[in-house]
Amino acid sequence: MESYVECLVQRKPSGGMKALKFALIAAAVFCFFIGVMNPVFLLIAAAAGVGAYFAGLYASLEYEYLYVDREISVDKILNKTRRKKVERFEVDRIEILAPIQSWHLDNYRNRQFKVTDYSCGVEEKPDRRYAMIYDGGRKVILQPSENMVKAIQSVAPRKVFLD
Repeated sequence: MESYVECLVQRKPSGGMKALKFALIAAAVFCFFIGVMNPVFLLIAAAAGVGAYFAGLYASLEYEYLYVDREISVDKILNKTRRKKVERFEVDRIEILAPIQSWHLDNYRNRQFKVTDYSCGVEEKPDRRYAMIYDGGRKVILQPSENMVKAIQSVAPRKVFLD
C-alpha cells in the first residue's frame, strides 16, 4: 500500500534578514545617485542590488514535506518562486519521531547530534514541531501535519509517537 501526504510550512522570517534586505536596498539607491559623480559607486550599487535580491529570497522561506512510499522528502521554496530539493529521509533509518517536548526523547537529550531545523523556526503554543532522530547521528526538527505523522506511524508504529 502506497501513501502520499504533503505538507507546507512557512518559516518565520528573521528580523535580521529583513533589516539586511532594506539596508542593502538603501545602500544600492544611495550609491546609484552618488555613482553619477564617481563610477566606482555604480559597481557598489550593483553589488548591493544583487545582495538585496538574495536577501529577499531567503527572507521568505517555506519548507514542503512530501511523504511517499516510506520516504520523506524536504524541499525549500524561496520567495514562493524557486524550489530546491533539500533532503530525503528513509523511514527505515529513523530511530524515533516524537513531539519536540516528548518524554520519549528523554533518552536522547544528553547525546550530541548535528541538528537541522526544517520547521517554522520558533516555539509556538501549542508546539507542533517534531524531533526526528535519524541514522544515529542527526536530529531533524520538522513540523509535519497530523496526517503525515499518522501515515509514517502506520508503517513504523514503534518509532513514531504522538504523545
